[in-house]
Amino acid sequence: MNQSRLTPDEWQETARLVSLDEADFPAGRHAFHREELMNFIDQETRSAASATTPAPVRRRRFVRPLIVIPAAACSLAVIAAGVLVLADSGGGYESPLAGPALTAQVGAGTAQGVPHLLNQISLAAAKRPAPTVRAGQYIYIESQVGTTYEKTVGDKTTVVGDRIHRRQVWSSTDGAKGWLIDPAVSPPGGETLDHINEKGEIEPARLGGPSYDYLANLTTDPDTLLAKIYTETEGQGNSPDQQAFTTIGDLLNESMPPADLNVALFKTATKIPGVVLVKDAVDAAGRHGVAVARLDETSGARTEWIFDAKSYTYLGERTIQVRPHGGESGKIKPGTILYTSAITARQAVDEMKQVPSSAA
Repeated sequence: MNQSRLTPDEWQETARLVSLDEADFPAGRHAFHREELMNFIDQETRSAASATTPAPVRRRRFVRPLIVIPAAACSLAVIAAGVLVLADSGGGYESPLAGPALTAQVGAGTAQGVPHLLNQISLAAAKRPAPTVRAGQYIYIESQVGTTYEKTVGDKTTVVGDRIHRRQVWSSTDGAKGWLIDPAVSPPGGETLDHINEKGEIEPARLGGPSYDYLANLTTDPDTLLAKIYTETEGQGNSPDQQAFTTIGDLLNESMPPADLNVALFKTATKIPGVVLVKDAVDAAGRHGVAVARLDETSGARTEWIFDAKSYTYLGERTIQVRPHGGESGKIKPGTILYTSAITARQAVDEMKQVPSSAA
């Protein structure tokens, strides 16, 4: 096989002529460069709190999606390798869902057939009935999610996970109000996701924090949309192309794009270099499907959008480590699932915290 004609994802999945250690970054050269900022914030927070208190547990979680994070977490959040990294500023916190790292077999990726698959997904999306959303309603999205992260106690780092669990998000159509229930990241009963500043004004929506109203007015021309994505996300992520892929994936995963935009997103994805097809991927609910994916060459993690292989219905998303020596510690091994989701309900409801009968 001619290695020079393969994408980095295909090469990693098929080549075995040299060892993975020789083919990839040397041990210790981890991918998450933006974690340096996280380390600085973490250290400064602890120094200010107490110079004599013994070092507590330092916990970092890979929690997606990026578009709905509690306001209180924003000051301690940075984006690294297409995932959200949070540092727990309190001591000794343990997630009620903590368990072993989530793992799966890494499927082979190929660039062949990607345009055809995305075209089929676009055609299927165009045929589905457009969702009915009225002003004043809330977008309700329910999913099953799980994460794997690095946990540091003193000078010892281990790789652990939050087992797959139910996540519920409500967002008003104008983006002003929202609510999150996710036992891995929110207190019992949930927490607010309101986007209102100290002046009582609604914070402007954007690609990284969209409202339904914002998405309803977004361009549906693929070239214009992709240019907007590159412009608005400049400097984010590990590369412009990877961040563009991540941004589209976030919109697919935990928002409800209007029908025309939904189709446009798939057409836009065909224009991003490095996108591959994975014939078998599994979402957080255990559903098998075909995936549109892209490998982050810096982190060595691959983000996969998973679709039903027959109906092309969007099932969920998975970020899986493909290359060795992942994470800040270099201990995240190939096959580690950094994030997995399965969308189980997505529709408009009339009240905050209302659960549709189909999801109750």
